[in-house]
Amino acid sequence: MTLSGQRPDWLTFDCYGTLIQWDEGLLAAMEKILSADAAAVDPAAFIATFDGHEHALEAERPHRSFREVSALALEKTMAAFGLRFDPADAEILTGSIGRMPPFPEVVATLRQLKDAGFKLAVISNTDDAIIAGNIAQLGGSIDRVITAEQAGAYKPTAQIFRHAWKTLGISPDALVHICASPHLDLVAARDLGFRTIWIDRGTGRKPPSDYRPDEHVSALDRVPGLLQAAGWMQ
Repeated sequence: MTLSGQRPDWLTFDCYGTLIQWDEGLLAAMEKILSADAAAVDPAAFIATFDGHEHALEAERPHRSFREVSALALEKTMAAFGLRFDPADAEILTGSIGRMPPFPEVVATLRQLKDAGFKLAVISNTDDAIIAGNIAQLGGSIDRVITAEQAGAYKPTAQIFRHAWKTLGISPDALVHICASPHLDLVAARDLGFRTIWIDRGTGRKPPSDYRPDEHVSALDRVPGLLQAAGWMQ
């Protein structure tokens, strides 16, 4: 597939894993939490287990804050590895999330896209207070931030995306969504029919077998070239 159709007014972004170094930040927090036990835990298995618990908790009702979700996911993950959980561990994790830095190419690329006339928004499975520290590191290019806290729902549900589109005052065909998360964002794109660029950063996460993104690249700084090829920017 390739990008086509009307030029988008907005580019919307997943945050963690797309703009912000989520896996790297989670591993750093994990090493701090586990201390001497960290060497005994396989990092890939830890992240995969945490992801699974996090997404399951986000799908439950009533809606929980991301602070609650991340704490419960961490507790369940540590139990799965036979590790002792302390409530202070959750504070280490949530406190670290807002300090997780962007990928090296992100700030300059966002500025390039902004200067080309696109409006930029983040749609993220998090709380307002947690993501504020991440947005502050993105160079002032982001126009709007839509969170699960605001929508009362998490991706991949339609509720958070429809809330975002209503907030931005646009229809789905007036945007392209740029994301690294196949099990959240690409599932939503499959079900709701909006255009996507998948950032495959080599984490091993793959799109659902019945969906192909419109484009995929290995890093955000490849996106301007795709938009140029589509005739949407100089």
